[in-house]
Amino acid sequence: MINLVDTSLRDGMHSVSHGFTPEQIGTVAAALDPTGIRFIEVTHGDGLGGSSFQYGFAAAKDLEYVEAAVAATAKAEIAVLLLPGIGTIHMLAEARERGAAAVRVATHCTEADISAQHISWARENDMFAIGFLMMSHMIEPAKLAEQAQLMESYGAQVVYAVDSAGALVPTGARERVEALRDALGVDVGFHAHNNLGCAVGNSLAAAEAGATWLDGSLRGLGAGSGNAQTEVLAAALSKAGADVDADVFALLDAAEEVVAPLLPRPQIVDRGSVLLGYSGVYSSFLLHTERAAEKYGVDARELLMELGRRGVVGGQEDMIIEVAASRAGGA
Repeated sequence: MINLVDTSLRDGMHSVSHGFTPEQIGTVAAALDPTGIRFIEVTHGDGLGGSSFQYGFAAAKDLEYVEAAVAATAKAEIAVLLLPGIGTIHMLAEARERGAAAVRVATHCTEADISAQHISWARENDMFAIGFLMMSHMIEPAKLAEQAQLMESYGAQVVYAVDSAGALVPTGARERVEALRDALGVDVGFHAHNNLGCAVGNSLAAAEAGATWLDGSLRGLGAGSGNAQTEVLAAALSKAGADVDADVFALLDAAEEVVAPLLPRPQIVDRGSVLLGYSGVYSSFLLHTERAAEKYGVDARELLMELGRRGVVGGQEDMIIEVAASRAGGA
C-alpha cells in the first residue's frame, strides 16, 4: 500500500515566499482532506522555527498554520517538518498540542545522529515519527542506508531518501530506495524534486523498488521547480497498478480550482531549476540565488554551479551572498 503525503503547505511555501495565510492553509487542507492523502504537511518551508531573516519570514506563525489545517480536516492527519538546529522540541511539543499527529525530522544525509533526540521525543509522546535524509544524492546508497539505520534505531517509523536538489534520475532513486529497503525493518519513503523533470518518474521508480511512502504537492508546488505533482503522481501510480488509496478526480479539482489561483507564477521547469538539479544545489536556494545574482550583477547560472562545486547544503544560505559578492568583486 502506497501512503501519499502532500507537502503543498510546507515545501510549497518556498514557491510563495512563505506567504500563505492561515485561511489559505485551511482552504487547501479542506480540499485535500477527502482525497485519500495520509498526511498533510504544514509549516514554514524550512520547518518549525524557519520564519527568520535567514530563511525568510512567513505570513503567520507555524502554530497558526497547524491550527488552521487541523480545524479544516477530518480524515487526513497533519504533519510538521523539523530541522534540528532550526526547530526545537519545545516547538514540536506546541505543534503536538495544536493537533499535529506526525513529525518529519530532517537532517543532511550524513548527519542522522542529530535527529536522535527529536525522533525519540516524538515516539515517547505518541507522534508518528519519520526520518528525512536530505540531499541524498550526495552520498552512495550504502552510506545512506547506514544513516537510515541510525534513524530507525532512534524510533523512526519511516525513513525517507530525500532528493532535495532534484539531482537524481530514476536509476539513482531506485538504488537508494533499494539500499534502505534492504537495510531497514521499517517502511521506506521517497521525496522528489522536479529540477531535472524526473520527479514523477523517480517516484514511480522508488515505488517499484519498495518505497511505500511517497510525497507530492498540488500543481507541483515546492522549492526549485517543485515536487512531484500529487495529482499526477496519484494518476500515474493508479495507471501503473500500484495499491494506492487516492481520489484522482478530487486531487485534480483541488489542484485546478483551489491551489492554481493562489500561485504568483506557474511552477515550471526553467533554466534556473534545471541548473539546481544539474549542479546538485538545494532546491530552496533558487529564489535566494536569483535575488543575489540580480543584486550583485552576476550570472545566476555561474553562481549556482559554484555553489554546487563547493558542496553547499541547507543551512548555508549565507554562502549565496558570499559567493555572489566575491564573483562580483572579481568581475
